[in-house]
Amino acid sequence: MNTPSPNTGEVLDFPVELRSSRTTALSANALQYFQQGLAGLQAGNAVQAVAALSQSVDLAPAFADARVFLGIAHSLSCEIYPAIDQLEKATELEPDSFVAQYALAQLYFKLRIVEKGYERAECALRCVTNIEQRKMLTQLLREEKARERNGIPRPSFSKPFTASALFIAAGGLAAALVAIFIHLH
Repeated sequence: MNTPSPNTGEVLDFPVELRSSRTTALSANALQYFQQGLAGLQAGNAVQAVAALSQSVDLAPAFADARVFLGIAHSLSCEIYPAIDQLEKATELEPDSFVAQYALAQLYFKLRIVEKGYERAECALRCVTNIEQRKMLTQLLREEKARERNGIPRPSFSKPFTASALFIAAGGLAAALVAIFIHLH
C-alpha cells in the first residue's frame, strides 16, 4: 500500500504492521492526515507530524495506528505526557498491536520508568508475529539491561512509606516550622 507523499511526490512505504484491512474503513480525510503525519515523521518534522496526526485522530478517534504515531511524534517533540497518553490509548484500542506495545515500552525505558517498560515489553512479546519484531524486542531489552548494569539505580517509589518513615518526616517538618517561626520573631 504505497501512497504518494502530499508534499514531495515521493512514495511512502507503510510499515508492515500497518498494512491491514482495518485502515480501509476510515474516512479519506483521516487517512490523508495520517499519511501527511507519516511524511512529517519521515522528514524529521515532528511538529508537522503532530498537527497532521492530531487531525487524523480527531476525525477517527478509534484509529490506533494514528495514535501510535502521534505518540511517537509527541515524544520526538519532547511532549512526554501527551506521548504517553496517546500510546496508552492506542494499546487500549488495540491490545494486540506489537507497534503500540513496543513504542510504549521503548518510551518508558527512555524515561527510566523501568517497571512499566518491562510490563509493556512483556505485552509486546505476546503480540510478536514475525522474527523481525522478536529481534527488535530482543534488542530493546538488551539495551535496557546494559543501561541497568552501567547506570545508577533509580528508585521506583512503588512501595508505600512505612509509618516510621512518615513519623520521622513529620518530625523533621515540625522542627523546620518551629525554626522558621523562631527566626521570624
